[in-house]
Amino acid sequence: MTKPPLDILLCAPRGFCAGVVRAIDAVEKALALHGAPVYVRHEIVHNKYVVESLKRKGAIFVAELSEVPDTTRPVIFSAHGVPKSVPAEAASRTLFAIDATCPLVTKVHREAEVHHKRGRHILLVGHAGHPEVIGTMGQLPPGAITLIETLDDVAELAPPAGQPLAYVTQTTLSVDDTRGIVQALQARFPELIAPHKEDICYATTNRQEAVKRVAPLVDGLLVVGSPNSSNSQRLREVAERAGCPSARLVLRADEIDWSIFGAIKRLGITAGASAPEVLVEEIIDAFAERYEVRVETVSTADESVFFPLPRELRGEPAPNAAE
Repeated sequence: MTKPPLDILLCAPRGFCAGVVRAIDAVEKALALHGAPVYVRHEIVHNKYVVESLKRKGAIFVAELSEVPDTTRPVIFSAHGVPKSVPAEAASRTLFAIDATCPLVTKVHREAEVHHKRGRHILLVGHAGHPEVIGTMGQLPPGAITLIETLDDVAELAPPAGQPLAYVTQTTLSVDDTRGIVQALQARFPELIAPHKEDICYATTNRQEAVKRVAPLVDGLLVVGSPNSSNSQRLREVAERAGCPSARLVLRADEIDWSIFGAIKRLGITAGASAPEVLVEEIIDAFAERYEVRVETVSTADESVFFPLPRELRGEPAPNAAE
């Protein structure tokens, strides 16, 4: 039978950002230098495929440092950042700790610390429970930061009297949602101090812009990523708001709902910042089995950002390192 035609519009940029590449490379470099096992506190990035791949290479993922039995083995902190209590605990146990926090998340941590030293109360725009938010709030004493999630939070906010206010944001938020919340904060608090440079990272912004370009042109759009990935969920939301009739988040090709995507003629595909390109290719292959596929890349920005590895990993493999 003749397969029906399908145009795939591939968003660019998509997939891995520089912070995710650095974090994954940190685990792989630690394995090369020190052999297995290497311990990782929490998921190094929010992608099950990546985590399982690293497990097969010898990484052991733990929820807390108390689960690390051998203090001589490397322990890597995830790209999302950690509260200050975590490196303090690592130091108290003399663990060989390696911090793979994305430098753009570290920038937010440093901003918050500077505001605190200058006597300002900090408003953090973000999602409760996300590891990045937990890490940022954990940079300062309890009560120094107030979390803002919604416009209702802005309306109900009662900041400490007599303290100047500053705001920072989670790096993986919806650009449009965050703009609305910040505008509401500035309307209520005209003296509110903003970051010197936008906290939402370049990769989040670029991927959302590409989706905005593609979403109105297609019958459906797939975001390749994990459900617990904030930036991936935001891409799905952005696609819906930009006019895409159906946007879905999938990790692998076997999650595609063919009852939704079976009758389309134009499909958009993007990937969250922690999703590897191999999964995008897997999904294109799944459509190619059912359609005569033509792929076109829609690019809205060029990315050349690079972050060097943590300094503990910039050496050569030890002679006795495991193969």
